[in-house]
Amino acid sequence: MTDATAQGRIGAAPLLRLALAALVLHLVLIQPNHPAAMTWGALLVFPLELPAILLALVALGHGGAGRAFRTALVAALLLIAVLKLADFAMFTALGRGFNPVSDLPLVEAGLRLLAGSAGLGLTILAAAAALAIFALAGWLLWWATGTWARVARPRGVALASGAAAILAAGVATAEIGQAMGRWSLPAAPPGAAFTARVGVERIGMARATLAELRAFEAAARQDPFAEREGLLDLIDRDVLVIFVESYGRTSLDTPLYAATHRATLAEGAARLGALGLAMRSGFVAAPTRGGQSWLSHGTFANGLWIDNQTSYGAALASGRQTLFHMAGRAGFRTAAVMPQITLEWPEAAFMGFDTVLPARDLGYAGLPFNWVTMPDQFTLAALDRLLRDGTHAAPLFAQVALGSSHAPWVPVPDLVDWAEIGDGTIFNDMALSGDPPDVVWRDRDRIRDQYRQAVDYALRTVLDYAARHAGEPPLMFVVGDHQAAAFVALDERPDVPVHVIGPPHLVELVAEWGWSPGLIPAEDAQVRGMDRMRDLILGTFTSAAEEGS
Repeated sequence: MTDATAQGRIGAAPLLRLALAALVLHLVLIQPNHPAAMTWGALLVFPLELPAILLALVALGHGGAGRAFRTALVAALLLIAVLKLADFAMFTALGRGFNPVSDLPLVEAGLRLLAGSAGLGLTILAAAAALAIFALAGWLLWWATGTWARVARPRGVALASGAAAILAAGVATAEIGQAMGRWSLPAAPPGAAFTARVGVERIGMARATLAELRAFEAAARQDPFAEREGLLDLIDRDVLVIFVESYGRTSLDTPLYAATHRATLAEGAARLGALGLAMRSGFVAAPTRGGQSWLSHGTFANGLWIDNQTSYGAALASGRQTLFHMAGRAGFRTAAVMPQITLEWPEAAFMGFDTVLPARDLGYAGLPFNWVTMPDQFTLAALDRLLRDGTHAAPLFAQVALGSSHAPWVPVPDLVDWAEIGDGTIFNDMALSGDPPDVVWRDRDRIRDQYRQAVDYALRTVLDYAARHAGEPPLMFVVGDHQAAAFVALDERPDVPVHVIGPPHLVELVAEWGWSPGLIPAEDAQVRGMDRMRDLILGTFTSAAEEGS
């Protein structure tokens, strides 16, 4: 072996390390934050931050200034990588990005959902794996930045590298401004500064959310119904606000679901009509998609647009009276029947409920349906047993949040004879039937079919409940809480159906809302925000309503 050959081989190793280090940084910088961007083409995107980072590392070297820069850089890249992963999860599940101010509580909720679907053991393993991957990514970034910081620098190279890094950072900044609509460039840059833009956008989002919170707290204290007397005096019976989980407009418009769900609604309308009940239906826009049902519950009850956790907390803390506070003032017993609440629910104290019945208080002794604690039919039977047994003089005004059409939609119960429900053990064989979620969720077509079946079960259950009580019917508002996740719903709109079911003299009062008779809303029906529902109900069912209410 000649000296020249040996020197060549020795020189190749540092170049390979530099290339690998640059590749590590490249992969972190091009990490997508949206499912639609997870393509092979993403690997070909040139990150404009990369030359700025590499040149800055060479310019600063591995001294004190260099180590400080590397520490800040690695921390920033890790933080933005986590934000991108959170974005990816949120876009997949909820159809929107992650808000670092208002969405942090969802981490715990997501872990509980995972534990309910996959089991505690797998959830712990997944969390441990995530922490290990995070630590590995941090180590790789520290190694990669250190490799470039140790590049030998002949005299004058550090200064030139610093100047070039500033120029490269300027190009990246210009691209960020153009992508965010701040300005236009005469020529398109040769890449994208996507990672830096995510960081800038999240800082802006956090500032905007905090500002929104301050404004929301002020607006939440303004309520035209707060001092009104005689509210809801036209209602002479129980009122049930029943939220059907993941029931959205896709059930009526997407062929994959509409054939089943429209038939169920049409059959239900004919049956209820024959029993003397009236029905009207329309659409409202929900504040969330794919999850976070409590935002829809809060929006409906508060009459405020609550589309994130920060606004939800602000509404509860604001002192604004919900629909249930108003009903309590009007002489109703108020209650919340919440079969999916398995932990403490301190927020309930601010929502106007006299009685709160979480899962543990509903008397279900059967097996859970994976994350779903009990079938909807049992929930409605418990509502009758615990709150509508005929022993109370005051009428009931209750929120009922059904859960059988919540993901993972496996397995789907069947209706049983109401008289045989008992403690719920009649459902045990159903709870053990079919493939588990980890099998079904490998195939998106199977997921969608399970969703179709689950929503159909929920609708049939509610309609059967209405028919069962046709002799002394409550006034029912049957509300879709939100659309399912986009890959399931196949519909990006936030619209959900609302059905008003009850005695004709009450249901006909909502004709002024422009809603259609029956259980299928007109396709061209006006879509109001769900935040309008509280005031619509208060104004419509109160005699001598004030002008503008």
